[in-house]
Amino acid sequence: MNLVIFDCDGTIVDSQAGIVMSMDHAFRTMGLSPPTRAQTLAVVGLSLPEAFSALAPDTDYDVRADLAERYKSAFRELNHDPAETEILFPNAKKVIASLAVRADTLLGIATGKSRRGVDRLFDREDWHSSFTTIQTADDHPSKPHPSMILRAMQETGASPTQTVMIGDTTYDIEMARAANVGAIGVTWGYHHTSELEEAGAHLIVSAYDALPNAIDIVLKDLSRTA
Repeated sequence: MNLVIFDCDGTIVDSQAGIVMSMDHAFRTMGLSPPTRAQTLAVVGLSLPEAFSALAPDTDYDVRADLAERYKSAFRELNHDPAETEILFPNAKKVIASLAVRADTLLGIATGKSRRGVDRLFDREDWHSSFTTIQTADDHPSKPHPSMILRAMQETGASPTQTVMIGDTTYDIEMARAANVGAIGVTWGYHHTSELEEAGAHLIVSAYDALPNAIDIVLKDLSRTA
């Protein structure tokens, strides 16, 4: 069985409005200057401790921990109506549905979101039966550490040459390369195409409808080099 692993924020859902507003709230309520929109979006995909280390490197651990709690609290409040802050990218649902019914394919998630955040999205979209393995920041080191992909392969029995990671950030691509699996970058997320290329993406796509063919190409290339 082939294993196709998706990142979530910036790859499946466009959650940048909620992320930016929550980050701004966390910093301002602590009397700190908030990061710019670009700075906030640049750390999407990291787990919260690593994100706040990057955004507030001159603060001590307790301050960063408080920032993280304030961010999570603000994001939960915004997500009382997640349809406003977590919008599926165009054709995401259609393509995921088409991949989920492939006889030779299992789907997975590897995300910096919490499991609660993933479950909320899956409840809304009725995806619980579509994804076989779900790896979140609750149980793993932050990307680009390969732990999430390695666990996903262990749970599904897929080998590296049968596995592809799809993501919008360099953290996703670097994680895939560290796990020796295929890496597909998408251009509709938070990092630029040139950054994805430099990180080592095997292919980069600019529309959801291009993903199934890109997956087939990358898996064929991986099998040739096995």
